[in-house]
Amino acid sequence: MKVLSIAVPCYNSQEYMRTCIESLLKGGDDVEILVVDDGSKDDTLKIAKEYEEKYPGIVKAIHQENKGHGGAVNTGLAHATGLYFKVVDSDDWLNEEAYHKAIDVLKKCIGGPRTLDLLICNYVYEKVGAKHKTVMRYRTALPKDKIFGWDEVGPLGNSHYLLMHSMIYRTELLHTCGLELPEHTFYVDNLVAFVPLSFVNTMYYLDVNLYRYYIGREGQSVSENVMIGRIDQQLLVNKLMIDHIAQQKNLHKNQRNYMLHMLIMITTVSSIFLIQAKTEESYQKKVDLWHYMKAADRKVYFCVRVSLLGRLCNLPGKGGRQVSVAAYKVVQKIYGFN
Repeated sequence: MKVLSIAVPCYNSQEYMRTCIESLLKGGDDVEILVVDDGSKDDTLKIAKEYEEKYPGIVKAIHQENKGHGGAVNTGLAHATGLYFKVVDSDDWLNEEAYHKAIDVLKKCIGGPRTLDLLICNYVYEKVGAKHKTVMRYRTALPKDKIFGWDEVGPLGNSHYLLMHSMIYRTELLHTCGLELPEHTFYVDNLVAFVPLSFVNTMYYLDVNLYRYYIGREGQSVSENVMIGRIDQQLLVNKLMIDHIAQQKNLHKNQRNYMLHMLIMITTVSSIFLIQAKTEESYQKKVDLWHYMKAADRKVYFCVRVSLLGRLCNLPGKGGRQVSVAAYKVVQKIYGFN
């Protein structure tokens, strides 16, 4: 059985998918690479099949009618045979040295006395034109180089957050939690990170810069203008996160705090982009989002609303909205996201 299954959702990815796949091949026979062609109109499937033919037993080319990023991740998970599972987007890649260390940790944990649910590594914002590459690390919050539980974690700072890029989940846990992403929807990577976290009991933090998160490609889903244009998809994901945490009644205190932290980050992004759209309809959608959260779970709403970011994105009036966006721009410039 493979140690790690990696799903690579691809849609018209012929220009950059080779860099991604070549980096994943460094994992050797311990890894299976599931290249999911999501109904591409270019040579994506042809390239995937070339790699499948060249690396039988490691690369598997999977074709499906277009279902969007979420549908491609669902397909990858359904085909995964590895004990652990990760998603790597086709324009991103993994660092070779860190990759080998991560696989070694997984192999060690598989043979150990405690089951590991989640391996956490750092990720790097590979932003086009940026001289400084921001690294998302967790040194101040998580114990290093051992399996630990929720009792041992510290708080995450406002500038630190878990994303799909930093997480490798146990495959069986993903099946147990019933992870199924909405189709034809962007930004579902937030659900990949968020939903299974409520089922996690054991974690391991490996302080290496594994995932290289590429930002700056024209038309990329996380570019600001594109996100504003697809705000309804962002809101759908945001509301699904609200629904999920509202249903969780037996979380460890620290586990709940981490999930609230993730929800605060995503709700802030939704709110700021709705403000930036500058229409009465978008302003109303922002109000509706916060009302939705309040109706789903008043305790969750209160925690998110009174947080620093919750207060920042709800400043009153036109002047308040301008301050909210200006503050977001400063943070964006410092940390290099979007």
